[in-house]
Amino acid sequence: MSSLQKLKKEMEKVLVGREKEIDLLMIALLQDGHVLLESVPGTGKTLMAKTFAQSISGSFKRIQFTPDVLPSDVTGIQFFNPKSQEFELRTGPVLTNVLLADEVNRATPRTQASLLEVMEEKQFTIDGETIALEPPFIVIATQNPIESQQGTFPLPAAQLDRFLLKIPFGYPDFEEERSILGRFKRPLAKDATTAVLDLATIRRLSEEVKETHVSADIETYILKITRATREHESIEVGASPRASLALLKASQGYAFINGRDYVTPHDVEVTAPYVLEHRISLTLEASMTKTTGEVMRQVLERVMVPVEAR
Repeated sequence: MSSLQKLKKEMEKVLVGREKEIDLLMIALLQDGHVLLESVPGTGKTLMAKTFAQSISGSFKRIQFTPDVLPSDVTGIQFFNPKSQEFELRTGPVLTNVLLADEVNRATPRTQASLLEVMEEKQFTIDGETIALEPPFIVIATQNPIESQQGTFPLPAAQLDRFLLKIPFGYPDFEEERSILGRFKRPLAKDATTAVLDLATIRRLSEEVKETHVSADIETYILKITRATREHESIEVGASPRASLALLKASQGYAFINGRDYVTPHDVEVTAPYVLEHRISLTLEASMTKTTGEVMRQVLERVMVPVEAR
């Protein structure tokens, strides 16, 4: 059994019916990306992030965002120590391997912006001193879309673009929910999951996934999809060149976790909605009758799929 299969099996001890979401988290981890989990309360977003962190041997920190959380609560501060009569650096929770940004849309825009440098540059600055983060580093943010007018601050496009993937959490089906009842009738043991993937292995796999072959035809397919989002009549703002690169990385990751060293058109089709939906903005007219998911499906249907070839 491969290291990634062990990780998935370990997470499935706690998570029911979330195979697809686990795969996407693994892709983000291997491709140095970040993930936004979005769903109504109680569907297991926070549990998934905590289980994921417990299944790898890195450090884990959590920030519960509220409107009064300050940027310094995220990155850290220089504080004056009266005993030594000197200023000392006290780093914030971003100095970790897995950062859970719980209910990120409850933070003010100023605090949300403090995550931008960390997510994009893998470093943060406190009073002019820059601290680099050791890989791997992944932000798993959660947000609840149904309280958009109740003390929340929608994530700006610039920050949404920093998330490699946006994963919607649907409700479990009937039998999956029955399994959840059976599994959680008693409190979950603290050692329900154990670390099965060490940091050295993650770094090695992260290098290997970047060698996954992407043919010229697949590159053309990716570019045609992103360009189609800029030309669709229902889309006001299409996907950026950063989105094209994100789709390439996600496709490589999907191929890699499925045991292949080359990308197929199917890899692109599967990952495209999670990469692109949060990066496009619908026109006002279209937003009243369609969802971004429906428009994204139209985009994919309009782009000709290349013949699969290595």
